[in-house]
Amino acid sequence: METLTIERDLDLTEIINGEEVVTPSPSWIHQEISANLFRKIDAHVEQKGLGRVYYSPLDVIFEDGTNRLQPDLLFICKKNRPVVITDWVRITPDMVCEIVSPGSYDRDVSAKKAIYEKYGVSEYWVILPDFRAVEVLIINNAKYVRHSYAELEGIVTSKVIEGLQVNIKDIFED
Repeated sequence: METLTIERDLDLTEIINGEEVVTPSPSWIHQEISANLFRKIDAHVEQKGLGRVYYSPLDVIFEDGTNRLQPDLLFICKKNRPVVITDWVRITPDMVCEIVSPGSYDRDVSAKKAIYEKYGVSEYWVILPDFRAVEVLIINNAKYVRHSYAELEGIVTSKVIEGLQVNIKDIFED
């Protein structure tokens, strides 16, 4: 049986606290998880008419030259969606999601989390593929606190996306 090999040479650039950070494009597994999660969230959002879900690469510009991030997924609720759409997101998303890759743990769960918190992103999903875990954080008194968590099995819920419940087995399915 022939083995499929995928070459990854596309680099993604973010600006984190004024420093340009170049990372390799996402891995095959990362993309599978992202696609699974996108399908679940987007179907729910679409069915309920709650807003729009977007996926990376799409720049979220919090502050020109200082913080320009590319979350794996983001959600903007209907009432916050701008009438005029520009090339990039220049408003604070209602929800962002980061899938932690090897080598990105500190950046995703520390630096980027602090930026999302600073700019008031209401909900932050952290996906940990190595642990088959999902943590959903929400803003409470300007700090993130855990809203929902599941590891290996179980359901995570959103506070921002009304009625959204995701079985984590559907995220990590092969």
